[in-house]
Amino acid sequence: MRVLRNGSMVMKFSNKQLRRRGVIGLAALMAWANPAFAQVQLPLPGQQTNIPQGSPLDPGATVGQQSVPPATILGQDDQPFRPTTIDEPDANAAQSTDQLSRAQTTTLDRNARIRQRARPSEFEDYVAKIIGRPLPRFGQDLILPSQRDFSSPSTSTVPPDYRLNIGDTVVISLTGSVSGSVDRQIDTNGNIFLPNVGVIRLAGVRYADARDKISTAIGTQYRNYSVNLTVKALRGIRVYVTGFANNPGAFTVNSLSTVANAVLQAGGPAAGGSFRSVKLYRNGAEVVDFDLYELIRGGNRVNDAVLQNEDVLFIPPAGEQIAVIGSVNQEAIYEAKPGETVNQLLAIAGGSNVLGETDRVLLYRTKEKPELGAVEIAISQATSMAARGGDILQILSKGSLAQSVQRKFMLVRIEGEVNNPGNFFVPPNTSLNALLEIAGGLTPRAFPFATRLVRQSVRVQQRESYQQALDQLEQTIVSAPLVSSTRQSESSRAAELASSRELLRRLRTIEPDGRVVLDIPVEATSLPGDLAIENNDSITVPIQPSTIGVFGAVFRPASFLLTNKGLTVREYIERAGGMQRVADSRSIFVVRANGDVLSRKRGALKATVLPGDVIFVPVRAKTASAWQQFLEVASTVFQFGLTAAVVASVVE
Repeated sequence: MRVLRNGSMVMKFSNKQLRRRGVIGLAALMAWANPAFAQVQLPLPGQQTNIPQGSPLDPGATVGQQSVPPATILGQDDQPFRPTTIDEPDANAAQSTDQLSRAQTTTLDRNARIRQRARPSEFEDYVAKIIGRPLPRFGQDLILPSQRDFSSPSTSTVPPDYRLNIGDTVVISLTGSVSGSVDRQIDTNGNIFLPNVGVIRLAGVRYADARDKISTAIGTQYRNYSVNLTVKALRGIRVYVTGFANNPGAFTVNSLSTVANAVLQAGGPAAGGSFRSVKLYRNGAEVVDFDLYELIRGGNRVNDAVLQNEDVLFIPPAGEQIAVIGSVNQEAIYEAKPGETVNQLLAIAGGSNVLGETDRVLLYRTKEKPELGAVEIAISQATSMAARGGDILQILSKGSLAQSVQRKFMLVRIEGEVNNPGNFFVPPNTSLNALLEIAGGLTPRAFPFATRLVRQSVRVQQRESYQQALDQLEQTIVSAPLVSSTRQSESSRAAELASSRELLRRLRTIEPDGRVVLDIPVEATSLPGDLAIENNDSITVPIQPSTIGVFGAVFRPASFLLTNKGLTVREYIERAGGMQRVADSRSIFVVRANGDVLSRKRGALKATVLPGDVIFVPVRAKTASAWQQFLEVASTVFQFGLTAAVVASVVE
C-alpha cells in the first residue's frame, strides 16, 4: 500500500504490515497522511461506539497538550492498545496470560526438581533399626517432590487488606457512558496513568479501597459510569531461604507468599533443620519466629507473616527429637522445644488412640543407660517430666489383647432342630450340653452327625492355612513350565496354565467358613456335651437328609434318594451312569455331611454312603502336565473347611 501526500508518496506498507497493525493501525496511518481524517471515528468490529473522544479508554486521547495518534498508545506489553468492551476477548491479554502460564509451568518444573525429600537423619536410622521399620519426622510428609506447589499462584484470591505495590498489574473496566477495559502496571513511582485523567497513585493503597480511588479520579472528567477493578498479576519478590533448609537459596515468589509458602517451596527443613523455628529477618532485624507445628497441627497462622522483597528466612538447627510409637494417633519423630514435657509431646502426637492405654507410657531413654531398657511412666508423672533428645515413647495397646475365655461372657447362636432356637448370652465356661438345655434340647428329627458348628477362632486358623495352600498352588503354576513334558506343545501348555490360573483366581475368592467337624458317629442322637462354647459360636442342627449327590465327570449328575443304606460310593457312581472317559478315577472324593472329606486313598469307592454325602468325580488331566500337577496339590485345599456345595461349584 502507498500513501500519497500532495501527489507524492510519503509511506509504503506491505500487506503483512497492514494485517499486523489492523484497523487501528490503518486509522492512525490515514490520520497521519490526512489530518482531516483524524476527526473521523472508525469503530472496531464488535466495539461499542459510546466511548467519548478523550475518555481514559479512548485510543485518541490526549496526553498533556499534544495529540497522540491511536497507534502510539501502548499497553502493558508495548503493543498497540485496543479498547474493548467487557464481553469482548482481548487478544493481547490472552497472549500475556499464555506467557504467564508458560512461565509458571517452568517455575513449577524447576521447583519439582529441587524439592526433594531430606535424607533421614542419624536418629531416624537409629529408630528404624530399633523398631524394625522407618519412622519419618513429623511434617516431612508435607514435602512432596512433584505433586504440590506451596508458593501462592498469581491467580490467588487477593484479600481486601492487600496493599498494592510496584509491579502489580490491575485491570480497570468501565461500563456506562464509557465502556471498555485496560491493563495497567504500577510503575516504579507507585503510579498508573490514564489518558485525560492523569496520574493515579496506587502503591500502598488497600485493594478494597483502590476501586473507589480510581473512580474518584475518573469522576473529575466523566459522569454516569461504573468502575470495576481486579488484580491481573501480582508482582514478584525475591526472598532468601538460608540455614538448615533442604534446598537453600534465593526464590522468586509473589507478593502474597508467606513464611510457610517460601519454606515449603524450598523443600522444607533439612534432616538437621528445625520445624519448630523459622526466623524471618527484614532489614537486618528479626520480625517473627514461626513454628511450623502451629500451622500443621494447630492450624494457627498468626506468625505466618506475608513476605516482602529481600526478606531472609533462616532455619536454625533442629531441637531435641523424640520418637513416639505404638497406639497413638500419629507415630512419628517429633521435635521438642526447650522445656516441653513428655505429656506435651504425646499431645502433639494426638494422644493415644481408641485402643491405646491412657494411664501409662513406656520410656526408652537412649542417653542414660540404654541397656536398662524401658521405664514405665505414669501419665500423671509425664506432665512434669522434661522430654530429652533421643527418647522413644511407646503407648501400649489394650484393645487388641485377646482375653481369656474363662473370664468373658459369650454371645452364642443356636438354631435348626432345637426346641427353642435363638441368640443366648451365656456366662464363661458354658458347655454345649448346658447350651442345649437353654435351647430346650433337640427335636426328634434332628441329625446331630451333620451339626454345623462355626467358630470365629477356627475361621482365622483356617484362613491362614487356606492361604498357605493357595500360595503352594501358585508356586506350582509358576514352576509348571520348568517341569512339564518337552513333547507337549506350547499352545497346550499355555492353555493348561491359563486354566490353572483361572481356578486359582476362583479359589482365592472363597473364604473358609470356620466349620468344626464334630467327631461323633452317624447314628449319634446327641451332641458332645462337654464341648466348651466360645464367643460368637454359631450352631445349626439340621434335619436328617434323605439324599446323596453324585457330581463331576459322570453321565448323569444327580441327587439320589437314600433308599438302600447298604450301597457303596462305587454303586452310586454307577447309578449316575458311571464315569465318563475323561474321569479321573484316582482322584474321586466324598464330602460327608459333617464336613469330613474322604479320598480314594482312604477307601472312598468302597465306603458305604451316608445321608448327605456328596460324591465328586474330577476330570482326568494329562500325565506330567501343569494341570495334573496343579490338581495333585489342589487335593489338600479342600481340607480347610469348604462345604460340599462350595467344592462342587468351584471344581465343577
